[in-house]
Amino acid sequence: MPSTPYVITQPQARELLAHVDVPRILRKLFRDLATGQAVQPAQQLVEFPKGAGDFINYLGVLAEDGVYGVKTSPYIVREQGPLVTAWTLLMSMQTGQPLLLCDAGELTTARTAATTAVAVDALAPLKARRLAIIGSGKVAQAHLHYVKGLRDWQSISLYSPSLRGKNPEALAQLKSLDPRLTLANRCETAIEDADVIMLCTSSAGPVLDPSILSKPALITSISTNAPRAHEVPPQSLNDMQVFCDYRQTTPGSAGEMLIAGEQYGWDKRSIVGDLPDLLSEHVQRPEYDRPVFFRSIGLGLEDIALANALYQLQR
Repeated sequence: MPSTPYVITQPQARELLAHVDVPRILRKLFRDLATGQAVQPAQQLVEFPKGAGDFINYLGVLAEDGVYGVKTSPYIVREQGPLVTAWTLLMSMQTGQPLLLCDAGELTTARTAATTAVAVDALAPLKARRLAIIGSGKVAQAHLHYVKGLRDWQSISLYSPSLRGKNPEALAQLKSLDPRLTLANRCETAIEDADVIMLCTSSAGPVLDPSILSKPALITSISTNAPRAHEVPPQSLNDMQVFCDYRQTTPGSAGEMLIAGEQYGWDKRSIVGDLPDLLSEHVQRPEYDRPVFFRSIGLGLEDIALANALYQLQR
Protein backbone atom coordinates (compact mmCIF):
# COMPACT_ATOMS: atom_id res chain seq x y z
CA MET A 1 0.00 0.00 0.00
CA PRO A 2 1.47 3.40 -0.93
CA SER A 3 2.28 5.70 2.00
CA THR A 4 1.34 8.78 -0.04
CA PRO A 5 -2.41 9.45 0.25
CA TYR A 6 -4.76 10.27 -2.58
CA VAL A 7 -5.31 14.04 -2.72
CA ILE A 8 -8.80 15.15 -3.73
CA THR A 9 -9.45 18.79 -4.57
CA GLN A 10 -12.77 20.56 -4.08
CA PRO A 11 -13.92 20.16 -7.72
CA GLN A 12 -13.02 16.45 -7.63
CA ALA A 13 -14.89 16.01 -4.34
CA ARG A 14 -17.97 17.69 -5.81
CA GLU A 15 -17.92 15.34 -8.80
CA LEU A 16 -17.43 12.21 -6.67
CA LEU A 17 -20.12 13.17 -4.15
CA ALA A 18 -22.68 13.13 -6.94
CA HIS A 19 -22.24 9.33 -6.97
CA VAL A 20 -22.63 8.89 -3.20
CA ASP A 21 -25.86 8.33 -1.25
CA VAL A 22 -24.89 10.69 1.56
CA PRO A 23 -27.96 10.22 3.83
CA ARG A 24 -27.57 6.43 3.65
CA ILE A 25 -23.93 6.67 4.73
CA LEU A 26 -24.83 8.97 7.62
CA ARG A 27 -27.65 6.72 8.81
CA LYS A 28 -25.17 3.84 8.97
CA LEU A 29 -22.63 5.80 10.99
CA PHE A 30 -25.24 6.89 13.55
CA ARG A 31 -26.38 3.28 13.90
CA ASP A 32 -22.70 2.32 14.32
CA LEU A 33 -22.46 4.90 17.12
CA ALA A 34 -25.48 3.31 18.79
CA THR A 35 -23.89 -0.16 18.69
CA GLY A 36 -20.37 0.90 19.70
CA GLN A 37 -18.84 0.35 16.25
CA ALA A 38 -17.85 4.02 15.97
CA VAL A 39 -16.12 6.51 18.28
CA GLN A 40 -16.86 10.23 18.31
CA PRO A 41 -14.63 12.35 20.58
CA ALA A 42 -15.48 15.95 21.38
CA GLN A 43 -14.40 18.69 19.01
CA GLN A 44 -11.00 20.22 19.72
CA LEU A 45 -10.92 24.02 19.56
CA VAL A 46 -7.49 25.68 19.47
CA GLU A 47 -7.15 29.47 19.41
CA PHE A 48 -4.41 31.28 17.51
CA PRO A 49 -2.35 33.81 19.51
CA LYS A 50 -3.33 37.50 19.59
CA GLY A 51 -6.89 36.96 18.36
CA ALA A 52 -5.77 35.85 14.92
CA GLY A 53 -8.48 33.16 14.73
CA ASP A 54 -8.71 29.52 15.66
CA PHE A 55 -9.01 26.01 14.29
CA ILE A 56 -11.35 23.16 15.14
CA ASN A 57 -10.36 19.51 14.84
CA TYR A 58 -13.16 17.01 14.24
CA LEU A 59 -12.07 13.45 15.03
CA GLY A 60 -13.67 10.03 14.59
CA VAL A 61 -13.21 6.26 14.28
CA LEU A 62 -15.20 3.88 12.05
CA ALA A 63 -14.12 0.46 13.30
CA GLU A 64 -16.21 -1.63 10.92
CA ASP A 65 -14.67 0.23 7.97
CA GLY A 66 -11.17 0.06 9.46
CA VAL A 67 -10.52 3.80 9.23
CA TYR A 68 -10.09 6.81 11.46
CA GLY A 69 -9.42 10.42 10.65
CA VAL A 70 -9.55 14.09 11.43
CA LYS A 71 -10.99 17.12 9.73
CA THR A 72 -9.20 20.34 10.62
CA SER A 73 -10.93 23.65 9.92
CA PRO A 74 -9.22 27.01 10.53
CA TYR A 75 -11.01 30.33 11.06
CA ILE A 76 -8.45 32.94 10.00
CA VAL A 77 -9.14 36.57 10.90
CA ARG A 78 -8.37 38.99 8.04
CA GLU A 79 -9.14 42.65 7.31
CA GLN A 80 -11.24 41.66 4.30
CA GLY A 81 -13.24 39.17 6.35
CA PRO A 82 -12.59 35.78 7.95
CA LEU A 83 -11.24 32.90 5.88
CA VAL A 84 -12.57 29.42 6.64
CA THR A 85 -11.12 26.28 5.02
CA ALA A 86 -11.22 22.59 5.91
CA TRP A 87 -9.27 19.44 5.03
CA THR A 88 -9.97 15.83 6.00
CA LEU A 89 -7.24 13.23 6.52
CA LEU A 90 -8.34 9.58 6.34
CA MET A 91 -6.09 6.93 7.96
CA SER A 92 -6.02 3.13 7.90
CA MET A 93 -6.52 1.31 11.21
CA GLN A 94 -4.74 -1.75 9.73
CA THR A 95 -1.53 -0.20 8.36
CA GLY A 96 -1.38 3.16 10.12
CA GLN A 97 -0.85 4.76 6.70
CA PRO A 98 -2.63 7.84 5.33
CA LEU A 99 -5.22 6.92 2.70
CA LEU A 100 -6.73 10.20 1.61
CA LEU A 101 -6.32 13.96 2.01
CA CYS A 102 -9.46 15.69 0.82
CA ASP A 103 -10.51 19.31 0.58
CA ALA A 104 -13.47 19.13 2.96
CA GLY A 105 -15.46 22.09 1.67
CA GLU A 106 -17.87 19.95 -0.34
CA LEU A 107 -17.89 17.20 2.30
CA THR A 108 -18.85 19.75 4.97
CA THR A 109 -21.71 21.16 2.92
CA ALA A 110 -23.05 17.71 2.03
CA ARG A 111 -22.78 16.16 5.50
CA THR A 112 -24.23 19.25 7.22
CA ALA A 113 -27.30 19.25 5.00
CA ALA A 114 -27.72 15.48 4.90
CA THR A 115 -27.49 15.23 8.71
CA THR A 116 -30.33 17.73 8.94
CA ALA A 117 -32.25 15.64 6.40
CA VAL A 118 -31.77 12.48 8.48
CA ALA A 119 -33.09 14.40 11.50
CA VAL A 120 -36.06 15.81 9.57
CA ASP A 121 -36.99 12.32 8.42
CA ALA A 122 -36.77 11.00 11.99
CA LEU A 123 -38.45 13.92 13.77
CA ALA A 124 -40.87 15.76 11.47
CA PRO A 125 -44.56 14.88 11.59
CA LEU A 126 -45.37 12.33 8.91
CA LYS A 127 -48.05 14.69 7.62
CA ALA A 128 -45.74 17.72 7.48
CA ARG A 129 -46.60 19.77 4.40
CA ARG A 130 -45.09 23.24 4.83
CA LEU A 131 -41.29 23.68 4.75
CA ALA A 132 -39.43 26.92 5.49
CA ILE A 133 -35.74 27.60 4.90
CA ILE A 134 -33.83 30.53 6.41
CA GLY A 135 -30.68 31.12 4.38
CA SER A 136 -29.88 30.98 0.67
CA GLY A 137 -26.23 29.97 0.31
CA LYS A 138 -24.71 26.66 -0.71
CA VAL A 139 -25.55 25.01 2.61
CA ALA A 140 -29.19 26.14 2.43
CA GLN A 141 -29.47 24.88 -1.14
CA ALA A 142 -27.97 21.53 -0.12
CA HIS A 143 -30.54 21.31 2.69
CA LEU A 144 -33.31 21.69 0.15
CA HIS A 145 -31.71 19.05 -2.09
CA TYR A 146 -31.67 16.44 0.66
CA VAL A 147 -35.08 17.11 2.23
CA LYS A 148 -37.26 17.90 -0.79
CA GLY A 149 -38.36 14.27 -1.18
CA LEU A 150 -38.77 13.39 2.51
CA ARG A 151 -42.37 14.59 2.84
CA ASP A 152 -45.18 15.59 0.50
CA TRP A 153 -44.30 19.29 0.75
CA GLN A 154 -47.15 21.44 -0.52
CA SER A 155 -45.12 24.62 -0.10
CA ILE A 156 -41.46 25.48 0.36
CA SER A 157 -40.71 29.05 1.41
CA LEU A 158 -37.23 30.57 1.61
CA TYR A 159 -36.10 33.79 3.27
CA SER A 160 -32.64 35.33 3.41
CA PRO A 161 -31.67 38.97 4.02
CA SER A 162 -28.88 38.51 1.48
CA LEU A 163 -31.45 38.16 -1.29
CA ARG A 164 -32.08 41.90 -1.19
CA GLY A 165 -30.37 43.43 -4.18
CA LYS A 166 -29.63 40.09 -5.81
CA ASN A 167 -29.72 40.16 -9.60
CA PRO A 168 -32.66 38.50 -11.35
CA GLU A 169 -30.45 35.66 -12.63
CA ALA A 170 -29.43 34.67 -9.08
CA LEU A 171 -33.05 34.74 -7.91
CA ALA A 172 -34.14 32.69 -10.92
CA GLN A 173 -31.42 30.13 -10.17
CA LEU A 174 -32.75 29.75 -6.63
CA LYS A 175 -36.33 29.36 -7.83
CA SER A 176 -35.23 26.69 -10.29
CA LEU A 177 -34.13 24.39 -7.45
CA ASP A 178 -37.70 23.20 -6.92
CA PRO A 179 -40.99 24.21 -8.57
CA ARG A 180 -42.64 24.52 -5.14
CA LEU A 181 -40.07 27.06 -3.89
CA THR A 182 -41.16 30.65 -3.26
CA LEU A 183 -38.95 33.50 -2.02
CA ALA A 184 -40.31 35.46 0.94
CA ASN A 185 -39.59 39.12 1.64
CA ARG A 186 -39.77 38.66 5.43
CA CYS A 187 -38.81 35.89 7.82
CA GLU A 188 -42.28 36.01 9.37
CA THR A 189 -43.82 35.35 5.96
CA ALA A 190 -41.54 32.38 5.28
CA ILE A 191 -42.29 30.62 8.57
CA GLU A 192 -46.05 31.23 8.63
CA ASP A 193 -47.79 27.93 9.50
CA ALA A 194 -44.57 26.01 8.76
CA ASP A 195 -44.26 22.41 9.96
CA VAL A 196 -40.47 22.34 9.52
CA ILE A 197 -38.11 25.34 9.67
CA MET A 198 -34.49 24.78 8.68
CA LEU A 199 -32.03 27.44 9.83
CA CYS A 200 -29.13 27.33 7.37
CA THR A 201 -27.11 30.47 8.09
CA SER A 202 -23.60 31.41 9.16
CA SER A 203 -24.97 33.85 11.73
CA ALA A 204 -23.24 34.13 15.10
CA GLY A 205 -26.51 35.22 16.77
CA PRO A 206 -30.24 34.39 16.70
CA VAL A 207 -32.10 34.53 13.40
CA LEU A 208 -35.41 33.11 14.70
CA ASP A 209 -37.28 33.37 18.01
CA PRO A 210 -39.43 30.24 18.37
CA SER A 211 -41.86 32.15 20.59
CA ILE A 212 -43.30 33.91 17.52
CA LEU A 213 -44.42 30.66 15.85
CA SER A 214 -48.14 30.28 15.23
CA LYS A 215 -47.94 26.55 15.99
CA PRO A 216 -45.32 24.04 17.23
CA ALA A 217 -42.85 23.17 14.49
CA LEU A 218 -39.58 21.31 14.03
CA ILE A 219 -36.68 23.80 13.98
CA THR A 220 -33.28 22.58 12.80
CA SER A 221 -30.07 24.51 13.38
CA ILE A 222 -26.44 24.16 12.30
CA SER A 223 -23.06 25.56 13.35
CA THR A 224 -20.54 28.05 12.08
CA ASN A 225 -16.98 28.68 13.29
CA ALA A 226 -17.83 31.93 15.08
CA PRO A 227 -17.39 31.56 18.87
CA ARG A 228 -20.58 30.32 20.56
CA ALA A 229 -22.59 30.77 17.38
CA HIS A 230 -26.31 30.10 17.71
CA GLU A 231 -29.40 30.60 15.52
CA VAL A 232 -32.08 30.69 18.27
CA PRO A 233 -32.11 32.61 21.58
CA PRO A 234 -30.46 30.43 24.25
CA GLN A 235 -33.34 30.93 26.71
CA SER A 236 -35.75 29.39 24.16
CA LEU A 237 -34.31 25.91 24.85
CA ASN A 238 -36.31 25.78 28.09
CA ASP A 239 -39.55 25.91 26.09
CA MET A 240 -38.71 23.30 23.45
CA GLN A 241 -38.16 19.55 23.11
CA VAL A 242 -34.44 19.42 22.31
CA PHE A 243 -32.69 16.83 20.16
CA CYS A 244 -29.16 16.84 18.74
CA ASP A 245 -26.82 14.90 16.47
CA TYR A 246 -24.81 13.35 19.33
CA ARG A 247 -25.63 14.07 22.96
CA GLN A 248 -22.12 13.15 24.20
CA THR A 249 -20.47 16.04 22.37
CA THR A 250 -23.01 18.58 21.10
CA PRO A 251 -23.84 20.28 24.45
CA GLY A 252 -20.15 21.04 24.97
CA SER A 253 -19.88 22.93 21.68
CA ALA A 254 -23.29 24.33 20.65
CA GLY A 255 -23.37 28.03 21.51
CA GLU A 256 -26.99 28.28 22.61
CA MET A 257 -26.63 25.18 24.81
CA LEU A 258 -23.54 26.57 26.55
CA ILE A 259 -25.18 29.96 27.14
CA ALA A 260 -28.51 28.43 28.18
CA GLY A 261 -26.74 26.28 30.75
CA GLU A 262 -24.72 29.17 32.15
CA GLN A 263 -27.38 31.88 32.19
CA TYR A 264 -30.86 30.36 31.94
CA GLY A 265 -30.84 27.17 34.01
CA TRP A 266 -31.10 24.80 31.06
CA ASP A 267 -29.75 21.29 31.75
CA LYS A 268 -28.21 19.17 29.01
CA ARG A 269 -29.80 16.15 30.66
CA SER A 270 -33.11 17.45 29.31
CA ILE A 271 -32.05 16.55 25.76
CA VAL A 272 -34.72 14.07 24.65
CA GLY A 273 -32.50 12.13 22.25
CA ASP A 274 -29.89 12.18 19.51
CA LEU A 275 -29.58 10.59 16.08
CA PRO A 276 -28.15 7.28 17.39
CA ASP A 277 -31.18 7.10 19.74
CA LEU A 278 -33.64 7.92 16.98
CA LEU A 279 -32.19 5.62 14.32
CA SER A 280 -31.96 2.69 16.74
CA GLU A 281 -35.55 3.44 17.85
CA HIS A 282 -34.57 3.97 21.48
CA VAL A 283 -36.40 7.31 21.28
CA GLN A 284 -39.74 7.84 19.56
CA ARG A 285 -40.87 10.61 17.23
CA PRO A 286 -41.97 13.58 19.39
CA GLU A 287 -45.49 14.80 20.03
CA TYR A 288 -45.87 18.39 18.87
CA ASP A 289 -47.39 19.95 21.98
CA ARG A 290 -44.51 22.46 21.87
CA PRO A 291 -41.72 23.27 19.39
CA VAL A 292 -39.08 20.63 18.64
CA PHE A 293 -35.48 21.77 18.23
CA PHE A 294 -32.74 19.77 16.52
CA ARG A 295 -29.16 21.01 16.82
CA SER A 296 -26.19 19.66 14.90
CA ILE A 297 -22.60 20.80 15.39
CA GLY A 298 -21.03 18.67 12.67
CA LEU A 299 -19.27 15.48 13.70
CA GLY A 300 -15.85 14.30 12.61
CA LEU A 301 -17.44 10.92 11.89
CA GLU A 302 -19.62 12.49 9.21
CA ASP A 303 -16.60 13.89 7.37
CA ILE A 304 -14.65 10.66 7.80
CA ALA A 305 -17.52 8.50 6.55
CA LEU A 306 -17.86 10.63 3.41
CA ALA A 307 -14.09 10.75 2.91
CA ASN A 308 -14.06 6.95 3.13
CA ALA A 309 -16.85 6.76 0.54
CA LEU A 310 -14.80 8.93 -1.83
CA TYR A 311 -11.70 6.83 -1.15
CA GLN A 312 -13.60 3.66 -2.06
CA LEU A 313 -14.77 5.30 -5.31
CA GLN A 314 -11.20 6.36 -6.15
CA ARG A 315 -9.96 2.81 -5.63
